[in-house]
This record gives sequence, structure tokens and C-alpha cells, in this order.
Amino acid sequence: MAEHLPPDPTPAEPPAPSTDGPPRSAAARPLSFVQTIQAVAWSFFGVRRKRDYERDVARLNPVHLILAGFIGAALFVAVLVLLVQWVVAGSAG
Repeated sequence: MAEHLPPDPTPAEPPAPSTDGPPRSAAARPLSFVQTIQAVAWSFFGVRRKRDYERDVARLNPVHLILAGFIGAALFVAVLVLLVQWVVAGSAG
């Protein structure tokens, strides 16, 4: 006599992918505002490794970049104004 075996159960379906997308690796996370300021500071000096530059460009937040650029430019102008005032005050006395 042949034994009657139940049919094989269908394999369980894999879990549905998350709607949030895959977890971001450390290299894919956007830069914080402080990291953006550091990237802008390096760009003001013009010394940046190409690999680091390309990594930062892929991760920069445009709003942070604009704010950091304005802050950097304002600090640069302020330092120049103070330097000129100091030199002019020193030569007048």
C-alpha cells in the first residue's frame, strides 16, 4: 500500500522590502552641518584630495552648503576688514 503524504508546503515568501529603502551605510549618509563647514573650509584653502572631494560632493546637503559658504565668505571679509583697520591704525600712529 502506498502511503498518502500531504503535499509539500509552498516555501515561505521572503519578507517584503521595507518602504524606507535600504539602511544607509556610513558612506551614504548626508554630511552634518559641521562636516559641511569643514568641507567648505578646505575648499577655501583649495587643498582637498580628489577622493575626499568626490565623497563629500555626493553627500553634501545643498542648504547646508549655501549656509556654510555664506558664513565662510562673511568671516573672510570680516578678517580682511579687521586686518586693514589694524594696518591703517598702526601706520597712522
